[in-house]
Parts: sequence; structure tokens; C-alpha cells
Amino acid sequence: MFPVTLRFPVASLLLLGGLVACFAGYRLFRIVLGIYGFILGALLATTIVGAGNTGSLVIAAVIGGAIGALVLNLAYFLGVVLVGAAFGAMLATIFWGRAGVEPHVLIVILFAVAGAVGAMLLQRYVIIVGTAFGGAWTALVGGLALMGDRAAQAAASATNVWVVYPLDPAPGREWVLWAWLGLGLVGMVAQLGQGKRTKTVKVKSTRK
Repeated sequence: MFPVTLRFPVASLLLLGGLVACFAGYRLFRIVLGIYGFILGALLATTIVGAGNTGSLVIAAVIGGAIGALVLNLAYFLGVVLVGAAFGAMLATIFWGRAGVEPHVLIVILFAVAGAVGAMLLQRYVIIVGTAFGGAWTALVGGLALMGDRAAQAAASATNVWVVYPLDPAPGREWVLWAWLGLGLVGMVAQLGQGKRTKTVKVKSTRK
């Protein structure tokens, strides 16, 4: 839980980290793991510490974030599996969420397992898709929070631990879902294009 006084830096971190993940998630995957490891570690640490003065929460966030970033970077392949599992769980939530119901926990687990297996078989593409759309939503939440959106600010405030839930927008806010999908697609295309440019440069170098 982050205090309101830290809302701006937390929202800024979400925005910048999300953009890096969205447009360079595969090429900078270790850095992206570090960013998300730091965010998740900080959230977990501050939740454990609970409400208190700003100083103790900042210290807990820094220590927890550093540990989270280190753990995800050391567990590189685990990070790949987690990306696939998270994407699978997200798809389950999308499908059932559009029907107005929440998926059973076993269904979410099955989708997460399928995503994890797919991540290992199609590692590059799963990382690109997962980081593009995951980064897009993280950036969108951060950007909206910086602009004063209350729902997005809840994700970076002490009132909620991790309210990053784009899949069932409130009435009149469907544009948020389309903005997320659009930014995610742009990020995915950009990352795929980076791979093609890299291959072209390698071929030219070989010919020389």
C-alpha cells in the first residue's frame, strides 16, 4: 500500500515502466523483469508493513522492490513462464468477464498453465505479446493516474493494493479498453519490427 503522497512517483514509475515493456519488452526483457519485480516487490513489502508513516513505507518499498527485481532477474526462465501464465490468466478473465461473470479459479489455473507451456514453446512471441499488452495497460494506468483519474489512482494509492483491471470497464469508459488494445497492438508490432531489423543487419554484416 502506497500513501497518497507517493501517488505521483508511483504513477510515473507505472507509466515509464509500462512504455518500456510495451515497446521493448523482448529486447530489454531482463530490464522489464527488473521493473516489474521492483513494482511487485514494493507492493508486497508495503502491504506487509501496512499503514504507517511515509518514511517506513518508502524504506519497505525500496527493500522489497530491490528483492523483487533481484529474484525475477535471477529466475529468468521463471520470468518467461510467469509472463505466459499471467497472459493465460488474463485471457480467461477476458472471456468470462465479457459474459458478466468471474471465471472459476480452476479455469484461471488451466489457462495460466496453458499460457506457461505456450511461453516455453513460443518463447519470443509470447514474451512480445505479454510485455506489449501488459506494458500497455501498466502505462495506461500510470498515465491516467497522473491526469487525476480516480480509478487509475486507486492502483497507486493506499486504498487498493493492485487494481489493474482493464477487462471490465465501467459504463461509459469502454474507451479505456480500446485504448489499451490499441496501444498493445502498436507495441507488439513495434517489437516484431525490431526483430526483423536485427535480422536484416545481421544478414548485411555476414555478406560483408
